[in-house]
Amino acid sequence: MARPVKPILRQVAIVTNDQAEDAVYALIERVTDVTPGIHTDVHTGVVTVSAFLPLPDSDVANLRRDLRDGLRTVVDAGLDPAPATLRIRKVPARDWAESWKRHFKPVAIGRQLLVKPTWNRRKPVVGQAVVLLDPGLSFGTGQHATTRFCLAELVRFRDPTQPQSLLDAGTGSGILALGAVALGYSPVEGFDFDPDCVRTAVENTALNQMTGRVEWSVADVTRLPRRVPARFDVVCANLMHDLLIGEADRLVARVKPGGLLVLAGILATQFPAVEAAYRALGWNGVRTQVEGEWRSGSFAKS
Repeated sequence: MARPVKPILRQVAIVTNDQAEDAVYALIERVTDVTPGIHTDVHTGVVTVSAFLPLPDSDVANLRRDLRDGLRTVVDAGLDPAPATLRIRKVPARDWAESWKRHFKPVAIGRQLLVKPTWNRRKPVVGQAVVLLDPGLSFGTGQHATTRFCLAELVRFRDPTQPQSLLDAGTGSGILALGAVALGYSPVEGFDFDPDCVRTAVENTALNQMTGRVEWSVADVTRLPRRVPARFDVVCANLMHDLLIGEADRLVARVKPGGLLVLAGILATQFPAVEAAYRALGWNGVRTQVEGEWRSGSFAKS
């Protein structure tokens, strides 16, 4: 019997500049499904965005190709990620845990929600719901601007006097769905194209003692049926802009009358095209936020 290939812990890093750091951050997060850290050299201004993940030798070439393709997409979007130096190196396992602890801090969404790694001792304020996430070897903490916007919209739209449901399209680590459960949304469903993401989300659900309170599935947004069995008060879609545009009809079909559609994962230069696609379907912007190179928005049916 062949011995299984054991993943090797690696650091994936792209050297860039302060103008493109958000786009490079999102690229690494999307391709690796790991939330990166950012280091800026105060003397030179050079920015290094890096993530740690388990990766066998056989997958290094594919990862390198996907990141290079992503850098070309960043350029096509009008950003210059120079010097755009890509490095993938082996990391001693003993260094990994401390690297995560340096990069990931608690994220508070007002006084309503606190997202934090399991090892952090920060306590919530009175009435603040908590979501715990374990770094493991695949981790998303809500550090990114687009994820924070989605969480803030869940907080803003929540009416504790009413039952409200949520669909998390492209769930990643499950952070949005778990945040929704913590805030009192029910029922809550989440899906992702990547089975590894769903497995991570299931693990984080158990960590938060929320097993049975989120319905998880592996699904492709491009193949969702247009006739839907259920609609939701809130649909969050933190996806690439081309998916948000191409699958707009599938996403809006899943929002209840009077509900909210939250769209994120969009570069500011791409947002007008996304907005136009939804406006053509009768959906208008309710709230928008620009942070760095990113613009996110929530929409309602006019």
